[in-house]
Amino acid sequence: MKIAIIKETKHAENRVAITPQVAQQLIKSGHEVLVETNAGYASNFSDEAYQKVGCTVASQAAVLAQAEIVAKVNAPTDAEIELLPTSSVLISYLYAAFNPALIEKLNAKKISAFSMDAIPRISRAQNMDALSSQANLAGYKAVILGAANMGKIFPLLMTAAGTVTPARVLIYGAGVAGLQAVATAKRLGAIVEVSDVRPETKEQVESLGGKFIEVKSDEAAKVEGGYAKEVSAEYLAKQKEAVNKSLFMADLVITTALVMGKKAPVLITEEQVKQMKLGSVIVDMAVEQGGNCELSEPDKTVIKHGVQIIGPANLPATLPQNASELYAKNIQNLLNHLATKEAFKWEFEEEITKGTLICHDGRILR
Repeated sequence: MKIAIIKETKHAENRVAITPQVAQQLIKSGHEVLVETNAGYASNFSDEAYQKVGCTVASQAAVLAQAEIVAKVNAPTDAEIELLPTSSVLISYLYAAFNPALIEKLNAKKISAFSMDAIPRISRAQNMDALSSQANLAGYKAVILGAANMGKIFPLLMTAAGTVTPARVLIYGAGVAGLQAVATAKRLGAIVEVSDVRPETKEQVESLGGKFIEVKSDEAAKVEGGYAKEVSAEYLAKQKEAVNKSLFMADLVITTALVMGKKAPVLITEEQVKQMKLGSVIVDMAVEQGGNCELSEPDKTVIKHGVQIIGPANLPATLPQNASELYAKNIQNLLNHLATKEAFKWEFEEEITKGTLICHDGRILR
């Protein structure tokens, strides 16, 4: 099949959907790969690198005109949808629940759209799980970003002039991003504490050297699709009380808490920020979904009450080479599951197909 890769146009997006290495493997499998000029440049992949492995490099219009499959990172723009061939296949992030108008436009052209954010969190789909692969990198980069903005170092340091005490790091959320943040902060020598509404994450946190802050409550968060579902206001109040001591002592706070399909829960209020240490840093990784800190702003760094609050909207895009390599493998693995080299299988009741296929042949399925 003919697979088209086009350049991402979203602000500050540096990733590309398919790397030259994965393109080479797809070509060996019998596919043809068409790449828009400079599609991989921001990820450090040149047009020559694509051509060397057998890709055709051309303009966006020329690439899309031939496409049977279009692979992207972000959802297509209206202009890109206009150029998509009728009845072609699109694979990208879509966030269908938040973008019904986009799905209507794709469906009007009988596009079969697979959403990379809807990969089921099951063991046999782990190598396709783009949310996890990108969150892993984001958790690492959040710690590095925090370290670069702190006024002190992470590790214990003993010198002739005196002893430097280790930094204290507090992480909200022990999902993929949070656990990678724990591991990274520990490697840098920090004292790490973690809060999560899911008590079963305690063992994972402690295995990485972090201290788990337990909330004494009869209520436990339910998990859906790998994400915690919303908990009661009473539980959040108990969590706040349990975490406050650590929050007010922390040099760096990283928040990662998301609720599938809903606004991110507010875990740090302005009143709490006022009681934090002067010069401490908050990295709010949930800022695109409303933010875990009441004062964070998307893609901005603000200083409020002596606390630096960083709201990075797209951390994986700041590590575009690694992020693209992992995302490309996720797409390749999904494509290998969904299709042979000649055509798609269209197994509508199969769990991964059913979870990711948003619209097909003029029908909206989810």
